[in-house]
Amino acid sequence: MNREYHKWYSPALGRDMELLVFGHAGARVLIFPTSKGRYYEWEDRGMMNVLGRHINNGWLQVYCVDSVDAESWYARWRHPGERAWRHMQYEQYLLREVLPLSWQKNQNSFLITVGASFGAYHAVNFALRYPHLVGRTIGMSGIYDVERWTDGYYDENIYANSPCDFIPNEHDWARLEALRNLDTILVAGRDDSLRYSSERLSKALWDKGIGNALRLWDGWAHDWQYWEKMLLTYIGGHD
Repeated sequence: MNREYHKWYSPALGRDMELLVFGHAGARVLIFPTSKGRYYEWEDRGMMNVLGRHINNGWLQVYCVDSVDAESWYARWRHPGERAWRHMQYEQYLLREVLPLSWQKNQNSFLITVGASFGAYHAVNFALRYPHLVGRTIGMSGIYDVERWTDGYYDENIYANSPCDFIPNEHDWARLEALRNLDTILVAGRDDSLRYSSERLSKALWDKGIGNALRLWDGWAHDWQYWEKMLLTYIGGHD
């Protein structure tokens, strides 16, 4: 399996950032770690072995990015507005640095965003904000509003990065068409306390005529052994 380590100084974030690339061809997959996780988390958890057949056969090329959660949403020492702004800088890092690298290496036009738990927030939020760039998004055990990280504060950046808030107010025809072409898959355990968030976002999408697959698994299903099975089930579709 092709494996590459990349590190560079990010102009968007003002610090060094690291990532791992797995594979040589296929649909590009942008994978986000769980809350405050690192770029090597999914590899350490054996998830690249789970996707080994897909990667080795050239069906998928995976980009495991780092997070800045400890500097953004989880930075309780910062004003909530500053937390949201740091997240916006992270988004620019993805748009202006990570995606161009992926395109330079692999010009397959189909991009999939994937994440579990807080990583699901990142994956789905990015896809819903930029549906013209993403073909499929898979959110496993996710939460899709940022209210609990903002201490009651609200501004336009918080609104713009809280899918449960901005989707109901989406009226732009071109964006709605792009969102309807996005393959959105939301997966949660029936007993997961975060299940409500997937259901809320799914309903908000359907209310706008945006199809999506809401899949509820038996039990809690909020851990790596479940995410392995979810990933294999939905990376190629939503059976």
